[in-house]
Amino acid sequence: MKITVETIVKAPVAKVWSAYTTPDDIKQWNTASDDWHTTKSTVDLRVDGAFTSRMEAKDGSFGFDFAGTYTKLVPNELIEYSFGDRTCAVEFLTGENGVTVRVTFDAESENPVEQQRQGWQAILNSFAKHVEARQ
Repeated sequence: MKITVETIVKAPVAKVWSAYTTPDDIKQWNTASDDWHTTKSTVDLRVDGAFTSRMEAKDGSFGFDFAGTYTKLVPNELIEYSFGDRTCAVEFLTGENGVTVRVTFDAESENPVEQQRQGWQAILNSFAKHVEARQ
């Protein structure tokens, strides 16, 4: 099953793309809630290049690496990647009101679909706020 989340970012597509693919930016926006943070991020932005983000609870109680491999890149338009046995596509769609960032990913089986949707949407909302604050 695939899940899709999206948001509109009021910024030029080049800035949106850069914030989505730059480790220093990722560490600032890659969180679903205020009690989590991303402590490390690496990006090798090329097909077959790897990425990883270390996500941790701020109280130190839990952490995990979100990692994968890029499978398709179209600058300022599309990022596709695999993570484990799942895939994700991130579309950057320029429109009159800004850039729609649409993320479509394979659901996992451990958590309810709605919980996954809410978590990924929260991260995407954090991304939009980060980019717009830098305008």
